[in-house]
Order: sequence, then structure tokens, then C-alpha cells
Amino acid sequence: MIGRLAAVLFDMDGTLTDSEPVWDDALRELARWLGGSLSEQARAATIGTNVPISVGIVHRDVGRPDADPVRSAEKLVAEAGARFARGLVWKPGARELVDAVRAVGIPAALVTNTERALVRLALGPLVEELFAVSVCGDEVPHTKPAPDPYAKATALLGVSPDTAVAIEDSPTGVASASAAGCPVLVVPAGGTSVPPGPGRTFADSLVDVTVPDLAALVTRAA
Repeated sequence: MIGRLAAVLFDMDGTLTDSEPVWDDALRELARWLGGSLSEQARAATIGTNVPISVGIVHRDVGRPDADPVRSAEKLVAEAGARFARGLVWKPGARELVDAVRAVGIPAALVTNTERALVRLALGPLVEELFAVSVCGDEVPHTKPAPDPYAKATALLGVSPDTAVAIEDSPTGVASASAAGCPVLVVPAGGTSVPPGPGRTFADSLVDVTVPDLAALVTRAA
């Protein structure tokens, strides 16, 4: 039974794909390019953010607040893009859950802070094959943790946020989905800690998560 479940909204980095190591390498290379090294605290602070925010964190961390943010952003995107182009690994259970959602006729959406060009490198034609809509970080006025990405996704799908389950791994993404009014399944990525809150349910992984499990989150949040 799927009850009131109208859509499932998937984050990409760290939720669907094991892409956090890609960003880790790219951010550390940016720090080296700026003449420093990235601290663990700064790396953790970038999880779930977008490129401009990540660049600012790196600049402060390596003591280069004077560095050109545009050049640094270009460097970071180039480093990440080269790694995305090599292909990404799906997180355990992620592809199976996307397929299960689609198999019962529920639309799936991709909602990510990553720019469209990098999403295209990472997933290629799967963006259109697997997702009814996709919302990327360079396509909204304000990225996560603002509600804009999830609000746009639910509007494009024509569904109420309270009937669309968001699946997220980071505090930034969870805050965005919660602010938009979506019940959230939280599968924390390594090194992140997401606080509990209304409408948030936690799982260790997506392995064995079923469509009825997601439908139950909508019922519970009603």
C-alpha cells in the first residue's frame, strides 16, 4: 500500500551516490592550490553545501580570505568534474529504491545542491531516465538549507510537500526538506550528525527500505 505518498525526492551526493569522496578530493586539491591544507572541521562544514559556500569555507580555513572566489569556484568545479566524469558508485540500496518507487508509478525527483553540469557528468542520461523532474543547485534562488530546492521540486510535480518524502544525508539537506514541509528519511553520511526533529525518521542505509516504509512516513507526519 502506498497511501498518501505522492512522490519521493532524492538527494544525490552521499544519498544516492558515493560522491562525497569526489568532493573531498576536489576540496583538498583546491586547498593545496591556494597554498594550504583543508582541516577536517572545514571539510565537514562543506557537506551538503554548494560551490560558493564551500569555496568560502576553504578560503577561511587556509587563511586566504583575499583569494578570488570566481577562480576558486572554477578550480573546484573543474577538479570535481574530472572526477565525476570517471563515474560514480551508487550507495547500497539506492538504485533499487529508485526503481521500486518508479515501478509502482510514484514519481521520483532528484533534488541536489550540485550544479546541473556536474550532475550531467555524474549521472548522464539516467537523470531523465530515472527522475520525473530534477532540481539542481544553480537553478534556484537559494540552495539548501533554504527550502527552495524542495519547494520547486514539489511544485514541478504538482504535489503537496507533506505527501512527498525527501531522502537526505546531511544536516543542510535535511533542514531544506524540513523547511519545505516534506517528511524526511535521514540516512546520515559518514562524519555528519543530523539532529532529530519533527517529520524526521532515521535509517542506517537504504538497503531494505521499501515503498510502504516511505508511505508510512507520510501517514506518520499527517
